[in-house]
Amino acid sequence: MTEDFPLWVHLFRTTVVFVVFLLTTALLIWAERRIVALMQSRLGPNRVGPLGVLQTLVDGLKMFFKEDVTPGMVDRAVYGAAPMVAVIVSFLTVAVIPIGGTVTMFGETFPLQAADLNVGVLWFLAMGSLHVYSVFLAGWASQSPYPLMGGVRSTAQMVSYEIAQGLAVASVLIYAGTFRVSEIVRIQGAEAGLFTGAPNWFAIPLFPAFVVFVIGMIAETQRPPFDLPEAEGELVGGFHTEYSGMRFGMFMLAEFMGVVIMSAIAVTLFFGGPSGPTFGLPSAFAWIMPILWFFLKTGIFIVFFVLLRAALPRMRYDKLMDLGWKILIPVGLVWTLVTAALVLVNEQGTDNARVAIIAVAAVVVVALLVVPTGKSTERPTGPVESTARRDDVDDDARLSNPIEEVNA
Repeated sequence: MTEDFPLWVHLFRTTVVFVVFLLTTALLIWAERRIVALMQSRLGPNRVGPLGVLQTLVDGLKMFFKEDVTPGMVDRAVYGAAPMVAVIVSFLTVAVIPIGGTVTMFGETFPLQAADLNVGVLWFLAMGSLHVYSVFLAGWASQSPYPLMGGVRSTAQMVSYEIAQGLAVASVLIYAGTFRVSEIVRIQGAEAGLFTGAPNWFAIPLFPAFVVFVIGMIAETQRPPFDLPEAEGELVGGFHTEYSGMRFGMFMLAEFMGVVIMSAIAVTLFFGGPSGPTFGLPSAFAWIMPILWFFLKTGIFIVFFVLLRAALPRMRYDKLMDLGWKILIPVGLVWTLVTAALVLVNEQGTDNARVAIIAVAAVVVVALLVVPTGKSTERPTGPVESTARRDDVDDDARLSNPIEEVNA
C-alpha cells in the first residue's frame, strides 16, 4: 500500500519519530543512573538541572569536545565506519515503529509512523542483523586482542539469540497473518481477547514466544546479565577498548537506543503498541491517548532493563550459549509449530483438537526445560582422577616453594 501524502507529512513524521526516540534515549541514560543510585543508596546525578535531568546533555557535550585518539595500528577506514554503522542502524530501525495513532494537521490525516512497510516486521530483524557488523568490525579494526575477543563474543551471542528471537517473531506473524506493523497493532487493539474484558494482546496467547523474545532482546542489546562482549573484568572494555571521544559516544548512544528500540518493538508486537482506551475523550484530545499508552508501555520495559542491570550478576559465557541454543531455540521452534497448528485448527478444527494441541505443546515445552543437557556432574574416577590429584599435589608443591619454581 502506497502512502499518498504530501512531502511535508513524510518529513514531519520522520522528524517527530527520530526526535522522540533520541530524547527518550537521553532520558533513559539519566533515569538509569537515578534508579540504580536509588537501589544502591546513592544520590546519582543531582547537580545539573532539576534532579540532575540535564546531566546527559552535559556529558554529551563533554564527550563531543574530548580528544579523539586513533591508535596507530588500527584499520582506519573500518575503525571509523563501525560506530557510524551502529548509530545509523539504530535510527533506521525506528522508522517502522508507530508511536501513536492518527493525527490531523492542515487537512491531512496520517499515522505517527515514519514508514508503514509491507514487510515492517522483517525490517526489525534485518536491522538487528546489521547491528552485529558494527560491533564485530570495531573489534577487528582495532587490531588488538581484547577488542577482537569482544567482537567475536558479540557475533556469537547476537547470532545465537537472533535465531530464538526470530522464532518468537515468527509466532507473531503466523498468529496475526501479516507482516505489516500497523496491522499487527490494529488487530491487538480492535479485536476481543481470549477472555471477556481482556485486551487482545499477543503476549497472552503467545506467552512462551513473548518470554523467548524478552530474553533474546536483552542479549541482543548486550545488557546485563548478558553484557559479555564488553566484560570489563575480562576484556578491559571489550570491542570499544581502543575508542575514545565522540566515537566511543556513538557506541554508547547506540547501546542505549537499542534498549529503547527493543522495548518499543516488544510493546508493538505483544502489547498492542499505541492502542488503548481513550476514556470517551472528544476527538480533539483523543489523539493524545495512543501516544501516552505507547510511552507508558515502553517505559515499563525500559525500567525492567534498568532493574536487571542493578539486580543480576553477569552470566558465564558457556551458560549464555547453553541458554540460547539448548533452551530458547528449541522452545521457540516448538511454539512456532504449535502456533501454526492452532491457527489451522481455529480455521478448520474443533475445540477438542485445540485443547489437545495446547496440552501436547505444554508437555513438550516442559520436557525441553527439565531434560538434562547430557553433561555429567559426577567426579572422574580411575586414572583420570589420579592424574587430577597428582596435578593438584604438584601445584601445591610449587606454591609452597616459589623460589624453587623461579629457579626451575
